Amino acid sequence: MSEARAERGRPGSIAELKRVSQPPEVRGRRNAEHWVASLYLRRFSPYLTWLFLKTRISANGVTGIMILVGWSTAAALLIPGIWGPALAVVLGQLQMLVDCCDGEVARWRGTSSPAGVFLDKVGHYTTEALIPLALGIRAAGYPLEFPGDFLWTTIAALLALVIVLNKALNDMVHVARANAGLPKLADTPGESAPRGGLVATLRRAARFVPFHRLYHSVELTLIAFGAALVGLFLGQPLTDRIVVSALLPLAVLAVLGHFVAIMASRRVRA
Repeated sequence: MSEARAERGRPGSIAELKRVSQPPEVRGRRNAEHWVASLYLRRFSPYLTWLFLKTRISANGVTGIMILVGWSTAAALLIPGIWGPALAVVLGQLQMLVDCCDGEVARWRGTSSPAGVFLDKVGHYTTEALIPLALGIRAAGYPLEFPGDFLWTTIAALLALVIVLNKALNDMVHVARANAGLPKLADTPGESAPRGGLVATLRRAARFVPFHRLYHSVELTLIAFGAALVGLFLGQPLTDRIVVSALLPLAVLAVLGHFVAIMASRRVRA
C-alpha cells in the first residue's frame, strides 16, 4: 500500500475494524508479533485505534507517540525505589499497545509506507538501548559518584550495545538478501530454523531456557520491577547491580547464538 491510496472513512464497528486492520497474515506473524500482543494486546488495540481514527493523527504520528512512550519507559526507571520500575512496566505495556495501533491505523487508511517501518525500528532500537542505560544508572546508585560509578554505567552501555547489535542482525539479513537480489523472507519457522546438527539441537534446547528473549523492552521492565521488589529486602543498588552484571554475559551469549543460527539457516542462502 502507498500514501497515495484513498483513505477509508471511519469504521462502522469494531468487528469491521478488526477484519481490515488485523488480517490473518498479521495475527499469524511469528517474529514480528511480540507475545504480549498475541496474548492480549491485540484484543484491546482496536478500541484505541478507533479513537485514533477519530482524529487527524496519521499512522506515522501514532508511531511517534509510541516512540515517546518508549523513551518515557526508560526515563521512569530513573525514579528511585520501586515506583519507577512499576511505572516502567505500565509504560512498557502501553508502548506495545500503541505499537499495535500504528499498523492498524495504516492498514485501515491504506497508508502503509517505508517511513512507517523506519520509524517503528527507531522506536524499538532507541527504547531498548535507553532502558539498559537507565538500569546502569540505577545500579550506580544516587547520587552518582565518578569515577567509581563508571563501572556500572559502562556495563550498562555495553549491554545496550549488545542488545542493539542483536536486533540489528535480523535487519542485516534483510539487507543482505535485498543486495543479493533475493526475495523477502516469509515470516515462518522453516525459514529461520537451522538446517540441522548441533545448532538445531541447541536451538530446541533454548526453548526451555529462553534467556535470549530477555532483551525486549517488556521483559527488561519486568526484570527491573522484579529487581526492585527483591531490593526491598536485600537492599539497593545491590540487586540492580546483580541484574546488570548477569544480563551482559547472557546478552553476549544470545548474540553469538543468534549469529550462528542465522549462518546455519536458509536466511542467508541463495
